[in-house]
Amino acid sequence: MNTKEYISSGIIESYILGHASPEEAGILECVMKNNAEVKAAFEEAQKTLEDLATAQAVTPPGDLKSKIWNRIQQEQVVEEVPPALSADISDPKQHQESIQQDKVQRNTSWKTYAIAASVLFLVSVAGNLYWMNIQSDSQKEMAVMMADKKKQDQAMEKMNRKIDMFSNPDMQMVILKGVEKHTEAKAMVFWDKKTKEVYLNAEKLPKAPEGMQYQLWAIEDGQPVSAGMYTEDKDSRTALANIPKAQAFAITLEKEGGSKVPTMENMFVMGEI
Repeated sequence: MNTKEYISSGIIESYILGHASPEEAGILECVMKNNAEVKAAFEEAQKTLEDLATAQAVTPPGDLKSKIWNRIQQEQVVEEVPPALSADISDPKQHQESIQQDKVQRNTSWKTYAIAASVLFLVSVAGNLYWMNIQSDSQKEMAVMMADKKKQDQAMEKMNRKIDMFSNPDMQMVILKGVEKHTEAKAMVFWDKKTKEVYLNAEKLPKAPEGMQYQLWAIEDGQPVSAGMYTEDKDSRTALANIPKAQAFAITLEKEGGSKVPTMENMFVMGEI
């Protein structure tokens, strides 16, 4: 894997979001120390995420503090308590009443503090949940954003590969047009005249049904020869086969794994050289 492929693999974004495994993180940190291009890509991705986080920051409501204290005051039990002891404590009955009043006062104070502590705890929990939800939403948006960026990078990479093939004088392009049953289908074969390697771009073919796979055929001296099985990850990237000579190419839909001979009724496209 070259530097550009490593950068576009998504490992940098996974590392920043904390999704990378310890092994992946260790490899990335080692690569950044020795590769300026990867380090620059890391710093750019980090700045992008920081800018997004800043843009998504939410300021708490301005009246949140006053609402908290108003709630505490509403929950408090206010009881009027006369002086605990009078100047004359010679009366035992009066003394007993003073002790009871003192207990009431202490209980009232304890209840007040308990209610205040409970309300503050609930507010703290609610505040934490609020910020966790905000953070979770931001992380989801960042994940979607990075996924979109990865798709765009992959599309750009594929486009660059096609441009390289178009501009390569040793690469012969063969247009495969849809046959009678599949007139809208289309594909392109890139045949390297030096290495004889065959590449296929089949984005204009319908998605193969489950259990089925497209197979490329080269027509050599009137006989079909398998030129490899197509998969999306190989599109315009990996050579499917080495074909020394051919007069035409065709694509059929076969059972997954391919066939020794083409199923003619399942032919989708064909093109002569």
